[in-house]
Amino acid sequence: MNDYENAIEVNGLTKHYDGFTLDNISFSLPRGSIMGFIGQNGAGKTTTINSLLGIIGHDGGSIKMLGLDTSDKKNMQAVREDISAVFDELPLHEELNANHINIIMRDIYKGWDSGTYFAYLDRFNLPRKKPTGQFSKGMKMKLQIAIALSHNAKLLIMDEATTGLDPVVRNEILDIFLEYLQDDSRSILMSSHITSDLEKIADSVTFIDNGKILLTGYKDDILFSHGLLRCTKAQFAALDPSEYVSARISDFGASVMVSDISAAKAAHPDIAADPAALDEIMMYYVNRTAKEWS
Repeated sequence: MNDYENAIEVNGLTKHYDGFTLDNISFSLPRGSIMGFIGQNGAGKTTTINSLLGIIGHDGGSIKMLGLDTSDKKNMQAVREDISAVFDELPLHEELNANHINIIMRDIYKGWDSGTYFAYLDRFNLPRKKPTGQFSKGMKMKLQIAIALSHNAKLLIMDEATTGLDPVVRNEILDIFLEYLQDDSRSILMSSHITSDLEKIADSVTFIDNGKILLTGYKDDILFSHGLLRCTKAQFAALDPSEYVSARISDFGASVMVSDISAAKAAHPDIAADPAALDEIMMYYVNRTAKEWS
C-alpha cells in the first residue's frame, strides 16, 4: 500500500434515494487517528459507510481510502485487504462458531493471523465451539472486533458498534481501539450515537444531518469554539439571530448555542457562558432551521 496522509478522503460524495439525498459531502480522516461520525438516525451515516465499503454505489464525488481511489476496482480490491468493518449486528450465520470463523477468514484475508485471533478470543472470554447465535450482543460485538483486529487492518470502519452495550463492555472496547492506534499507520472511523464515548477517544469529529455535513474538524477545536449562553428572556431578545446556531426556550429564559464562544463573551459580557458537550452541539445544530425550540 502506498504512502498517504489521510486514511479516508471523501470529496463531493452524492447518493440519491427517493426521499433522501446524501448531498455533496466531504471530509478527511487523518492517518493514525480516530474520527467520530455522528448524526441522528437517517442522517446519512450508514449510507456514507456503505459507500466507503463499496456495498452501494454513489452518484457523484470521489472516495480515496489508504491513498487509493476506490472507483478503480483493482484499488478497491487491494483496499479491502487492509480494512475491517464492524457493524451493530454480526453478519455471520448463527450456526458458525469461533473455530469455523477462523477457517473461513484464513481463506479471505492473506494477512489473517490465527494466533492473534485466538488471543483476542481468550482475552474476551469467548468460547470457541459455541454457535454464535447463542452469543449475547456484547459477545457478538467482541467477536466482530476480534475478527477485525486479526488481519493487520490499517483502517477500521465502525457503524454503531457500541450501541446497546453496557458501559463496562464499551470501556473495554474503547481501550482496545486505543491500543490498536498505538501503531500510527492505523486509523478508525467510528459512527456512534454515544457522543460521550467519542469525547473520550476521538481526535476529530464529523457531524452529518439530513445528508449534509454540518461540522467537521478536530474534536478539541469544535468543543473549544462552541458554547452555551444562559440568557434571561430580555437578554435573548437583544441577540441578533446571526449570532447563534439555535436557542432552547423555557419559561425561565433561553440556552443559546454559539459557534464562537470567545466572540460571544466579548460582545455580551453580562451573559453567563458554559462549555458545550458534543451531544449538546449536535442537538442545537439539528434545530438550526427552527432557530428557536423548546
